[in-house]
Amino acid sequence: MLKIHNNLTRQLESFQPIDKKNVRMYVCGMTVYDFCHIGHARVLVVFDVVYRYLCAIYGKEHVSYVRNVTDIDDKIIARANQNGEKIEQLTNRFIKAMHEDADAMGVLRPNEEPRATMHMQQILDMIRTLVEKGYAYAAKNGDVYYDVSKFVGYGRLSGKQLDDLRAGSRVEVDEAKEDPLDFVLWKAAKPGEPSWESPWGAGRPGWHIECSAMSTHCLGTHFDIHGGGLDLQFPHHENEIAQSCAATGDDFVNVWMHNGFVRVDNEKMSKSLGNFFTIREVLKKYAPEVIRYFILSSHYRSPLNYSDQHLDNAKSALTTLYTALRGIIPSKAAADSATRTAFMAAMDDDFNTPLAIAQLFEIAREVNRCRTTDTIKAAALASELLELGGMLGLLQQDAESFLQAGVVDDNGAGLSNQAIDTLIQQRLQARANKDWAGSDRIRDQLKAAGVVIEDGPQGTTWRRQ
Repeated sequence: MLKIHNNLTRQLESFQPIDKKNVRMYVCGMTVYDFCHIGHARVLVVFDVVYRYLCAIYGKEHVSYVRNVTDIDDKIIARANQNGEKIEQLTNRFIKAMHEDADAMGVLRPNEEPRATMHMQQILDMIRTLVEKGYAYAAKNGDVYYDVSKFVGYGRLSGKQLDDLRAGSRVEVDEAKEDPLDFVLWKAAKPGEPSWESPWGAGRPGWHIECSAMSTHCLGTHFDIHGGGLDLQFPHHENEIAQSCAATGDDFVNVWMHNGFVRVDNEKMSKSLGNFFTIREVLKKYAPEVIRYFILSSHYRSPLNYSDQHLDNAKSALTTLYTALRGIIPSKAAADSATRTAFMAAMDDDFNTPLAIAQLFEIAREVNRCRTTDTIKAAALASELLELGGMLGLLQQDAESFLQAGVVDDNGAGLSNQAIDTLIQQRLQARANKDWAGSDRIRDQLKAAGVVIEDGPQGTTWRRQ
């Protein structure tokens, strides 16, 4: 049975969906004012695997996955003004880029991808309900604030105490909060900013209320899983709980999941430190599936340390798996059930992808062992390797395509596949002519270009290092 570490209870719990025929998950998506970075890549890949595994257990038709887009925000407004472009142009451009990056890494599209600006009525309705119930108030400056003191249990998700939070908080002079912990639900319009009409005057929503309104609209007032990066646990997710539970009177979410932070060479990722990388920048050096493997090689709740060395290791590991599949036509025959059981047990243990990946290597070793001695078993094992790898979004390419894929730099350096094939034919001809010196010279030339030649009973194959 699947067990998930619930950050709300801080315990590993057996996952019991509210409705097995409608398992529901909401994940906080991107604020679209720039290209996605490697921290975003982890969120996308981690919860893509959660989605894939839930589909494997309950059936894809019984899983609803919603990942929102924040398309109105202070940073979005500032970036649009800086660029001299309309907000819609900016957000549409980066939503398109986000989809391109996610698609490249094999991230499945969610069932729904709501945008804040398309759910303004639901946002206004929830704010109105909170005001009517006494959980929110309109301030003199035109903003509407949530009254944190009215919600019993505030801080339960993050483990923070109200008195400690108040002691470390400060209120700006121009704010009209009744309590420094109160947070904005509706911001009064400022000159030149986009705004919508509301009972409290023209304005736009605060960030926290957007997710409460969109998640409950798409999935109902009580659903199974809410996910996102650990940086969102407080205050964003804490505030979502306060808003949603107060407005609906329901439990909102059963299981809260957060993936760990991404560090770069053991330092916090920061533009000021010069170690900030977008997905697009990394894709210029590494294949998308290599990035995906790297992310899944660590448990989702642990910190993830980005470095070229770790990505090189991921590439080498994937090469091993794809090499095992090379030249084998998978069959539909049953394979090693013990390995499958171990793989599923790893995934059932809070999505332990490192242990699950270890089982893929067990299968690959067995494929290599019986490749020439038991071709029927090898074909069945290859089928199992592909199936289990697919639950992680791995091994989705043709083996030859992955092994022979290369990166040609901006100056056009690097041998093309056609050039490599030509050199291999020249080498074969040299060998046929017993020109061993010429054969070795070509092998050395290919090796210097990062191409590995493998001579076997079935002929000569090659792959890139």
